[in-house]
Amino acid sequence: MQRRTVAAMDITKLKLFCALASSLHFGRAASACHVSPSTLSRNIKQLEDDLGVSLFERDNRSVALTHEGQSYLQFAKEVLQQWETYQESLLAQADQLHGQLSIYCSVTASYSFLYDILTEFRVKHPGIAIKLHTGDPAQSIERVLAGYEDIAIAAKPDKMPAGISYKPITRSPMMFIAPKNNPNWQAPALDTPDFWKKIPMIISEEGLVRERLDNWFEQQNIKPNIYAEVKGNEAIVSMVSLGFGVGVLPKIVVDNSPLAERVEPFILQPDLGPYSMGICVMEKRLKSPILNAFWAQLTSEK
Repeated sequence: MQRRTVAAMDITKLKLFCALASSLHFGRAASACHVSPSTLSRNIKQLEDDLGVSLFERDNRSVALTHEGQSYLQFAKEVLQQWETYQESLLAQADQLHGQLSIYCSVTASYSFLYDILTEFRVKHPGIAIKLHTGDPAQSIERVLAGYEDIAIAAKPDKMPAGISYKPITRSPMMFIAPKNNPNWQAPALDTPDFWKKIPMIISEEGLVRERLDNWFEQQNIKPNIYAEVKGNEAIVSMVSLGFGVGVLPKIVVDNSPLAERVEPFILQPDLGPYSMGICVMEKRLKSPILNAFWAQLTSEK
């Protein structure tokens, strides 16, 4: 019993360390972990004393990981994942699975796919709590690789990172959209010299659509007129609807947007290839009974 108590205390320190490494803010990390800032600070200091190295550089204004802290972060995440898998294996011996499943996806994916994906799963496994995070889809796979999420709904990249299992759920063409009936917008005539250079573009900062678009402009020897770079496809629809320019994003985002009636297909639609969306997970995490149960359900639905 004492050995298990000590192990649990060490796991707590690792969780606090990872929370601080993620937020780089003592107040936010303490709040996320439901402890006081002084408790967080004390545990980090004890961890550093045990290791004999400084994990963070901190002053009155900022917190940053040291080189040793960056190395230790990968170790800590792996230990926490192994611990969670072990705990889940113990619970799996009971009649019902208990635990938590963290999911990351875009806002569009959260109301386009999650209902169908989670309805049957929740019925079969009511003891599993779902923790949902929404954000820029370009970060989905990176968050799974970093250990911040168990699974993510993500666009399939042209080159899938090693160690990731991926199961497709839908495909959508990429679409160029323009403002509709907006007095602040008028596209130049198609025969205008340097047509594309005169089009203000609203595009994602990163991700598959951005990569495909950059490649297309390079192939056409066009230097685009980038008006704005944004995080999240939903923001592109908003800016285009206001008349700021032409956006590029998956058609499924437009179809599900509350602003769909304020935009329309652009007069030209270059072919950027298909946009495949699916579920991704770290292969080694499929040893977790909870993740394995989720993955098995997806398999049975195909």
